[in-house]
Amino acid sequence: MADEAQGAWSEQAVDYFLRSQRIEARDAAAVRWFHAANSKARAREAARSDVHMVEADVVLRGGQEGNGDPIMAHPPETDSDNTLQEWLKEIVNTDKGIKLDFKSLEAVRPSLELLEHMKHHLRRPIWINADILPGPNGSSSVVDAKGFIATVTSFFPNVTLSLGWTTGWHPDKHNKGYDWMMVKEMAQICNTLLQPVTFPVRAALVRESVSELCWLIQQSDRYSLTVWTGKEDVYFVEDLLYIRENFDKRKAGAAGTKCFCSQEIIPETLFIKVLSGTGRTEESGV
Repeated sequence: MADEAQGAWSEQAVDYFLRSQRIEARDAAAVRWFHAANSKARAREAARSDVHMVEADVVLRGGQEGNGDPIMAHPPETDSDNTLQEWLKEIVNTDKGIKLDFKSLEAVRPSLELLEHMKHHLRRPIWINADILPGPNGSSSVVDAKGFIATVTSFFPNVTLSLGWTTGWHPDKHNKGYDWMMVKEMAQICNTLLQPVTFPVRAALVRESVSELCWLIQQSDRYSLTVWTGKEDVYFVEDLLYIRENFDKRKAGAAGTKCFCSQEIIPETLFIKVLSGTGRTEESGV
């Protein structure tokens, strides 16, 4: 990998965009996202937008057991008008960072092989995401942590890993947050990693988990949070402000440097941006 590309891949996204003068302060909440850019139309829209990061989902054509090409779709979909190869060609001509979200280990290696062919043209933040542990109300169906991390690091030892928990949210009952067992298991998995790691966490569950998640990201300067929400989740603006205020106070550096958020759905003046839901209310992560 070219030195410039390697530097961009191993750099915290907020630092990369600050250095390239695309944001004005070292505030991760200023990083704007385009979510679920899976179809050709969505990918084109993302490419023409003014966002900093583009997120898309990768599966094998035909589903988890399929032997087809990597395509851009979110389960339960098993087909798409867009392959990963076509998607990369669309996005590579932009200045946007990339986040690829995997729901199965089988799709990872063939996808990274495609990414490797383009790595010299991708001098920007690259995040590779998977839910590797069961989380609050989450499914036990996770991507194998050891296999996922080993596969990704064998190709790209400097890429940012986005490692999450499966989650669920139910409107008719109290939803517990991320508990100590969950965050300590994640910390144990990540303690030997050398690259940046971001933990995607569900906004509606974070207020219940401030102590646990603060502890987790304090374990390394390379750790950050990415806050997201499902379409039907119920949460309060005050809760999001509480998250931002508490995490900022407990971490060194400028406000917001450790709390990424994906796409705003509340007034920008509140300086909190979260993922605008696109139907993701099933037991899954971002």
